[in-house]
Amino acid sequence: MKFNPNTLKVTLPAVAAGLIYGLFCRFVFGWEFGGMGNGSEVFAVMSAAFIFVVPVSLGFLMMIVHRKREGLRFWHYLILPWMPGFLFLFCTLLLAWEGIICIVLWIPLVMCLSSLGGLLAMLALYLIKVRRNRMYCATLVCALPFILAPVENLKERASEIRTVRSQVVIRAPVDVVWKNIERVPVITEKEHRFSLVHLMGFPRPIEARLIGEGIGAVRHATFEGDVLFLEHVTEWQRNEKLSFTITANTENIPPDTFDEHVTIGGPYFDVLNGGYEIEILDEKTILLHLSSQQRLSTNFNFYSHLWTEWLMKNIQDYILEIIKERCEA
Repeated sequence: MKFNPNTLKVTLPAVAAGLIYGLFCRFVFGWEFGGMGNGSEVFAVMSAAFIFVVPVSLGFLMMIVHRKREGLRFWHYLILPWMPGFLFLFCTLLLAWEGIICIVLWIPLVMCLSSLGGLLAMLALYLIKVRRNRMYCATLVCALPFILAPVENLKERASEIRTVRSQVVIRAPVDVVWKNIERVPVITEKEHRFSLVHLMGFPRPIEARLIGEGIGAVRHATFEGDVLFLEHVTEWQRNEKLSFTITANTENIPPDTFDEHVTIGGPYFDVLNGGYEIEILDEKTILLHLSSQQRLSTNFNFYSHLWTEWLMKNIQDYILEIIKERCEA
């Protein structure tokens, strides 16, 4: 897009308006007040009103207050709203209001929905000729998240149970594979490798210690940042199957290890159980399966499950690759 100096001057105030609006919404929705008596908040960050409606309003406001619209084309209304959107996300990260994981998960929505807001502003500008009426319209659109949030809060969050499955082919005897899944000795720095999930802030696995043997035994699965999962064995078929329930020991997890909105065992997400299953292809070839079940409790599970399943799939694949390398060594 070509900018002349005058265009840039009039664009920056519009960007600033969108940015200030976004930060104000995040402050209000992140401020714990307005309890309904059931442990929920009238204005919650993990609400559809905030996640979906605020980016639309932000893009709408930016294009409505833009003072120089002559020469703006259709794609300007699509792209320009990204500027306050990206600045808004960066500021929430800078202010420690959001973690990297949440920012990454929200970026696609902010881009698409702020563009939608820009297009709605273009339509409003075409239909509404009086400037004062345009401002009334912008005020209403900006108020929508605050109007819709209390209505949304009246409905209990829907919970879904989803299963994620991974597998890997291992060229090793079955007893070697079993030995490497019932216990996982400390993973050395040399064994770790690059992972986008860990770059986003999810801690890397360290080890899994087994206390006892057979059904009733307990595995202590440790991750970086003092993250501990207690895994109680529910199925134990040597060289065949190992299943367990999973409980996050949240008391010992430092508050800065996970973003508050993706804390495992929290109100929005939890890992319930997992397990390994060994499928023997031949004497020295094993197909190792790893699966887990998660609870997802948001008002937008249709979107958030895409990310939680991707996240769990990457974590499981990461663990399987380490097991594979150890078994084949």
